Amino acid sequence: MAEKTSMMELTKSAAPAAGRVALAATWEAKEGQGDAVAEILSCMAEAVKTEPGTLLFWPHRSSANDRVFFLYELFADDAAFAAHQQTDAFKTLVVGHALPKLARRERVQLTPFLHESTVAP
Repeated sequence: MAEKTSMMELTKSAAPAAGRVALAATWEAKEGQGDAVAEILSCMAEAVKTEPGTLLFWPHRSSANDRVFFLYELFADDAAFAAHQQTDAFKTLVVGHALPKLARRERVQLTPFLHESTVAP
């Protein structure tokens, strides 16, 4: 059987209950950098699909202020989160390209408390 190497599809009945580390981040692009940041996030969303411990990487863009982005990320565990931050994609796209284009970056690490036994079928 082939090893699954892509993130699961998120649906109401198939929440990624195996996730143990979540990250909620808000990014605000510098003036004139919103589209560039959106492109970087699109590239990052594609790059993380093959990370085995990254269960979800879901970027959003504000409809009221196109310079503001919200990211929701879910990882299998602390080791997967640490490994994600050591990937070439993270170092190049986030650290190298995105951070210099941001006016603000806020991150909150969370622990999901719904487990497989409490997720509706």
